[in-house]
Amino acid sequence: MAMQEQAGAWTKAFDDGAFVRKNSEFRDVISDDGPFLPESGRYHLYVSHACPWAHRTVLARNLLGLEHHVSVDVVDWRMNDDGSWSFNPEEPGATVDSVNGEDHLEAVYRRAYAAWTAEGNIGTVPVLWDKKTGTIVNNESRDIIRMFGTLARGVGSASTLCPEGLTAAIDAMITANYETVNNGVYKSGFARTQSAYEEAVSGLFNRLDELDEHLADRDWLVGEGRGTLTEADLCLFTTLVRFDLVYVVHFKCNLQRIMDYPHLQAFVDRVLALPGVRATCDWTHIKNHYFWSHQHMNPFRIVPLGPRLGPHVS
Repeated sequence: MAMQEQAGAWTKAFDDGAFVRKNSEFRDVISDDGPFLPESGRYHLYVSHACPWAHRTVLARNLLGLEHHVSVDVVDWRMNDDGSWSFNPEEPGATVDSVNGEDHLEAVYRRAYAAWTAEGNIGTVPVLWDKKTGTIVNNESRDIIRMFGTLARGVGSASTLCPEGLTAAIDAMITANYETVNNGVYKSGFARTQSAYEEAVSGLFNRLDELDEHLADRDWLVGEGRGTLTEADLCLFTTLVRFDLVYVVHFKCNLQRIMDYPHLQAFVDRVLALPGVRATCDWTHIKNHYFWSHQHMNPFRIVPLGPRLGPHVS
């Protein structure tokens, strides 16, 4: 097994050329009976507007009404050559590190674990930071969006993205979409052999076909009738909203576009129409990041002018 060059230390490639994503390392939780209690103003989120995994957490924060309870900082869209992130307030849409005053996200990780960099690790986004104890709570997006539900209840919000009785269905849907769609686009783009690429693309589009059919007579992925907006929708949306803009060309996911799937495109438009969602989508950060940062795939770092996608990404 070898680290994938210039794709960041969060990626690996087996000898068969298939892409493998590293697991998240910090997996503590916010709970009513643990060291990390659901308290307003205690937690801070580090994200990249470019990253679909980080985007999930920003969406959950906003849709659950936590904007005034969880603060946020945004890294520059430029990923460093070693796969790390930096803070650059001169870049529109990016910020300083307002909590720890660091220039690089790596330094935030080292505050939580001093040997982080020495052991060859790279700090990924998102990161949920505890201001009270000065450490990282969690850096797994799926955990964070679930914990934001706990935090929302703790601060008195009635909003939920994981309604009672739907947890198992939500988890099953997220799991079913993860390897084929969310991670599938990366498996396609970072494949090192033709066979690994074709296997990833086939799995990706087979699942997109299934999801388009699934959404033919419903608005949301799980729930009775037309369905209920849940975490599963956010997890799918952040991949789909980047698909035509980036993945079709950059990751060679070009059998079809999302706009060629009537029900998937309607789903994307439906999520974008929710209050506060469109403001979380920074098209410049998204497109610039992928085409500029993955220099092993785009050596001259040329960012394409297109595509023209219509009003849903205006």
